[in-house]
Amino acid sequence: MTGPVAVVTGAASGIGAAVAARLTSAGWLVAGLDLNPSDSALPLTADVADPAAVGTAIGAAEATLGPVEALVTAAGHYERVPFDDITAASWHRMLRVHVGGLVGAARAVLPGMLARGRGAIVAVTSELAVGGGDGDAHYAAAKGAVIGVVRSLAAEVAGRGVRVNAVAPGPTDTPLLAADSPWRAPEYLATLPAGRLATPAEIAATVAFLLTEGSFVIGEVLSPNSGAVI
Repeated sequence: MTGPVAVVTGAASGIGAAVAARLTSAGWLVAGLDLNPSDSALPLTADVADPAAVGTAIGAAEATLGPVEALVTAAGHYERVPFDDITAASWHRMLRVHVGGLVGAARAVLPGMLARGRGAIVAVTSELAVGGGDGDAHYAAAKGAVIGVVRSLAAEVAGRGVRVNAVAPGPTDTPLLAADSPWRAPEYLATLPAGRLATPAEIAATVAFLLTEGSFVIGEVLSPNSGAVI
């Protein structure tokens, strides 16, 4: 197998699976890291909240496929809970998956990228990090922290050839969005300028742009969100 190598976390379903498929169709060799096996060139299983496991998995990807040229952190965790009912465990899990998942994976790929003087990282955050949401305090806080990491890391490594950006989807038609989710209700969809949920393929197209054509984009947050936040 030949081609540039990408690591995609959360690659077994939803946005991560769409990103893995999009990159594969464009000639990338994708190592899909998830709790479950993914449809990728190299399926790897690990909990992104465990930085040691993530480091081991990414090491296996480089040993098998070659140097990692791109990292996409799409692994996610979502639950809608009133603020007063959010437990300490829920806060910690949300932060470990989203912020820890980005930081652990970035720390694993950055040494090689910096040594080669090239590479790209795209973190999947959320429009809730920008606009907030009822019952979403811990999720929005974690996704907001992802934006802070992205912008700070981008400033730190851009001069050494590595670009870091984020994508902040709005409500997207993925398994994370339960069938009875208020974001699927016709009343909510009617408030969106697009009148519908975004699709994983649309988010994947945005990610692919940042990895390839968007070589001039650094430290930015693109928001394919059906107009949920303008």
